[in-house]
Amino acid sequence: MSTLLGTALDGRYRLDRQVGSGGMSTVYCAFDATLERFVAIKLMHREIASDSDQLTRFRREARAVAQLSHPHIVGVIDAGEEDGRPYIVFEFIPGETLKERIRRQGRLPIEEAIAYAIEIARALTAAHARGIVHRDVKPQNVLIDAEGSAKVTDFGIARVLDEDGLTADGRVLGTTDYVSPEQALGHDVNGQSDLYSLGVVLYEMLVGQVPFHGDNQVAVAMKHVREDLPDVQSRRPEVSASLAAIVDRLTDKDLGRRYPDARTVVAQLETALAVEAARSGQTTGEATAVLRTLPESTRRGLPLRLRWRVPLVGLLLIVAVAAVIGGFLVKEARDSTTRGTGLPAARNAPAQTEYISVKRTSADDFDPLGDDNEHGEEAFKAVDQEPGTAWDTESYKRSELGKAGVGITVDADPGVDARFLDVETPRSGWRATIYAALPGGGRPETLSGFTRVGGGRVARRRHRFKLSTDGQRYRYYLVWITKLRPEAQKAEVTEIEILRAKGT
Repeated sequence: MSTLLGTALDGRYRLDRQVGSGGMSTVYCAFDATLERFVAIKLMHREIASDSDQLTRFRREARAVAQLSHPHIVGVIDAGEEDGRPYIVFEFIPGETLKERIRRQGRLPIEEAIAYAIEIARALTAAHARGIVHRDVKPQNVLIDAEGSAKVTDFGIARVLDEDGLTADGRVLGTTDYVSPEQALGHDVNGQSDLYSLGVVLYEMLVGQVPFHGDNQVAVAMKHVREDLPDVQSRRPEVSASLAAIVDRLTDKDLGRRYPDARTVVAQLETALAVEAARSGQTTGEATAVLRTLPESTRRGLPLRLRWRVPLVGLLLIVAVAAVIGGFLVKEARDSTTRGTGLPAARNAPAQTEYISVKRTSADDFDPLGDDNEHGEEAFKAVDQEPGTAWDTESYKRSELGKAGVGITVDADPGVDARFLDVETPRSGWRATIYAALPGGGRPETLSGFTRVGGGRVARRRHRFKLSTDGQRYRYYLVWITKLRPEAQKAEVTEIEILRAKGT
C-alpha cells in the first residue's frame, strides 16, 4: 500500500500518508488540490474490490453516511473509483481516537466520560432517525477533534433498517469487545444494539478497560451473551448509583429492559451530567462544553458558576446594571410580546394585501430529522425587523445538507390566510419549500403535519414566495430549506414577513 503514497486519485486527492488499515480498506490523509484542504480517504483493497458482496458493502457505506449531517458524525465529502478501486472521501479530523485517549489516560474523569457518551448518543439519535444502525460502536470509531469534541466515524458495516442486510446469513460483524448479545448470536439488530455497545464504551471510559476478556474473540462474544457486566461501582466506587443504573440499563441483555432509543439515552445522560457537575462543583474539558448545550430545564440544578460563563465581578456588574434598567426591559419585553415586531418600514405590499405583525417569540427552529436544535436561540432574529441580525442553519459539508431539510417556523397566531411570504437573506441561491399548519394542537413535530403552500429557489436577497392557501387561515408557516447554494455550508435568514389579503 505504501507505493500509493503520492498518488493523486482522479487527479485531485493526493495520498500523503497512511493513517489506518482494516480488512476492507486503507485510510489515508490526503490533500484535496481543488479546495486546498486535507481530507481522509478510505480506499478499498484491490483484492476486496473483486468481491461483489464486499464492494456492495463499501458502496453502501458511502450512501448511508452521505445521508447524515451532524456535528458529532464524521461527514462524507465525496466518493469515486480509481482503477477499479472505490474510495470515499471524509472530512479530516486531526487528533486522537477515544480508544487512544483511554489508553493514554486510563479511566476518564466521570463528567468527561458522560459528556462523550452524550455526544455519541446524539450522533446515534441522528443516524437511527435515518434508519441507519452503526453496528460497530467502539472507542476506536470515535475521533476527538482539536476542540475536544467527539465525532463518530466508520459506518463501514452500517445497515439501513428497511433494506435486506448483507449479513442475513448469520455472520457476525463488529468488534466483540463491544458486541451486543443479539449481534453476537447472529440475530437481526436494530438501534438498541448500538445502545448496548455505547454502554460498554461508557463502562470502559469509567473503568479504564473493557468488561470482558477471553482467549479469543468468540470467547469474549459469548461472555456478552451469557454474563452480566462487572459492577461498575465495584471497579470505581465514586461512580454514582444513578450513573451505574444507566450503564446497567444500556447493557441489559433483555431488549425489553434496555433503553428503547438513543433519544431517551441522551436525556438520561444529560441529567446525569448535570447531577455530577452540581455534586463536584466544577467541570473541565469536554464536560464544560457539553454542559452549555444542555436543555435549560436540566441546567437549572447547576451552580451559578457553571451556568454563567462570566467572572463573578462581571456577574455583579450585570446585576447592578440590570437593577437600573430592569423596569425598562420589563416594559420592552411586554410590549414586544403583545404588540409584536411591527410592520416593515417604507415597504409597499402588493395590491389588496398587507403585512402582518408577529411576536418576537413567534419564530422557532425546526429540525425533526436532526438533533431538534438548529440555532433555536437565534430564531427570533428572523422576525425582529433588524436588518443587521440573522438566523442561520448549522454548518453542513455539502449543499444537499445530508438530510431532507431543515427550517424555521413563524407562529402567525391565531391564524392568517397568507398570500405571500417574503424571505430576506444576505446570500441567495438556496432552495426552500413553504409549508403551513392549521391552528389547534400546537406546532406539528414532523413535516407530515404541514401542508405545502409554495416554494422554489431563493433567487434574490429579498425573495417573495406566492402562496396557495385556498382561503385557509393557517397559524404556522414553515420555511423548509432543502438545498444550500453551491459551495455553501449554511443558509441565512435575515427576515421572514407574511402578507395576507386585506380585511381577512
